[in-house]
Amino acid sequence: MDIAPNPRPHSLKRIAMRSLLGGFAAAAIAGLGFQSLAGAQGFAGFNANQPIDFAADRIELQDRQDRVVLSGDVVFTQGNLRLTAGRTTVSYSNEERLQIQRIDATGGVTVTRGGEQASGAAGIYDFNRRVIILSGGVTLKRDGDTLNGGRLVIDLRSGVASVDGRGSTPSGESAGGRVTGTFSVPEDE
Repeated sequence: MDIAPNPRPHSLKRIAMRSLLGGFAAAAIAGLGFQSLAGAQGFAGFNANQPIDFAADRIELQDRQDRVVLSGDVVFTQGNLRLTAGRTTVSYSNEERLQIQRIDATGGVTVTRGGEQASGAAGIYDFNRRVIILSGGVTLKRDGDTLNGGRLVIDLRSGVASVDGRGSTPSGESAGGRVTGTFSVPEDE
């Protein structure tokens, strides 16, 4: 009994390969657009070794836990980088001198530098890894361009930023696991 080979596995492989290549192409296009949005003029080339200034309505030193809690219109500035939030917890090491390790922020977190503004419901600034992570209805704006997603990671060493679509948009609508946005185009003369 001769059994003809089933053509389905071959076509499924072809479909899977096309889907995979299409996904890579879409990611590359999104990455190129986002690279321009989060590129050299914004967070790239930032000197994360600069001292941090802060202001808040209230401060509570929790010395045994090596942390400080700031609340009420909290503002941190480091060079031309500015982080604002409703409440923050600053973790520090207390070896030879106090050194900030991490800032955990909640309550309308906004990070600005130059012409870029990133915002989300919560944020982390990890000084050891030199990254800022925003989550919860994240928006990144630069000039007329906007990206929305669930999570934003800014690598301050390289200036590369990435957005994950999981979560919700700033308006509270489901992003469906996708990154959304608007890119401006040159005006026709």
